[in-house]
Amino acid sequence: MSANDRPSGQQPKTYESAFLKACRREPVPHTPVWFMRQAGRSLPEYLKVREGIAMLDSCMRPELVAEITLQPVRRHKVDAAIFFSDIVVPLKAIGIDLDIKPGVGPVIAEPIRTRADLARLRDLTPEDVSYVTEAIGLLTAELDTTPLIGFAGAPFTLASYLVEGGPSRNHEHTKALMYGDPELWADLLDRLAEITSAFLRVQIEAGASAVQLFDSWVGALAPADYRRSVMPASAKVFDSVASYGVPRIHFGVGTGELLGLMGEAGADVVGVDWRVPLDEAARRVGPGKALQGNLDPSVLFAPPAAVEAKAQEVLDAAAGLEGHVFNLGHGVLPTIDPDALTRLVSFVHERTAR
Repeated sequence: MSANDRPSGQQPKTYESAFLKACRREPVPHTPVWFMRQAGRSLPEYLKVREGIAMLDSCMRPELVAEITLQPVRRHKVDAAIFFSDIVVPLKAIGIDLDIKPGVGPVIAEPIRTRADLARLRDLTPEDVSYVTEAIGLLTAELDTTPLIGFAGAPFTLASYLVEGGPSRNHEHTKALMYGDPELWADLLDRLAEITSAFLRVQIEAGASAVQLFDSWVGALAPADYRRSVMPASAKVFDSVASYGVPRIHFGVGTGELLGLMGEAGADVVGVDWRVPLDEAARRVGPGKALQGNLDPSVLFAPPAAVEAKAQEVLDAAAGLEGHVFNLGHGVLPTIDPDALTRLVSFVHERTAR
């Protein structure tokens, strides 16, 4: 049963939350706030509980996942929690030999570059990620009326890691495959769309109130290439969870030229990085979508008055939106002072109280 499956007329406890109202483009008591990477290296309590535990191992310990996910909710009073995991967790769960190396990121032992390699990408089952179901059960009991956001990596970004063998600046192997063997590329993304969809369904059925698809690297593509070679797989993911009725968020970095297409792919909420003002982003995305964003994370290193001035610019640009979820334009940087985030949440709540 998902968080949204209730007897007739009975909504989940999170339904009236400011975050879900904003995602549904309904009037809100205040602009809701959460931060990508809010649970992580910027928090001393996170560093303490993670000490000596490898990243992927920490993603597979339900009680640890629950604690880390709750830490920023307790500290910052954000309007939503985001499930502590990593976009490569479902790949690890189906047997791909990978590790997350500190200071580097996910590293794949044997990159996937041929049709024969596709056989290594088997279907993901709920049993493969039973620790996710268990952790979300612990979390929803604790969070009560605060929504939990589930997430997954989008097919293009997962494909880039798999084909390159790790993080890449130019995505040369990825683009060579996409342009050089479009049939194999389409089959690879379709397979990854199936795995991603299954991972999101597990999270929703365990109790997640919304889901976000991270396409971290898709800003490397031109719009025509995105439409032809990526959008069908992302749309398949969004379609696969549409029946649950939970808000679906789509986010990428450097995607100013792709915002309209990312909305077309099927998201209810389009995440915007800091390079495009929200009023202009709304024009590019078109009506019928809420927006999420978009303070430059680096602004948080400035004095409090400067942070408030820049945050107010974001709120002013968002004033005419159908729905707005305040966030950073990318993730919380590891060396940000946690108090700066706490102050920012308070500022946005006070400035937008209705």
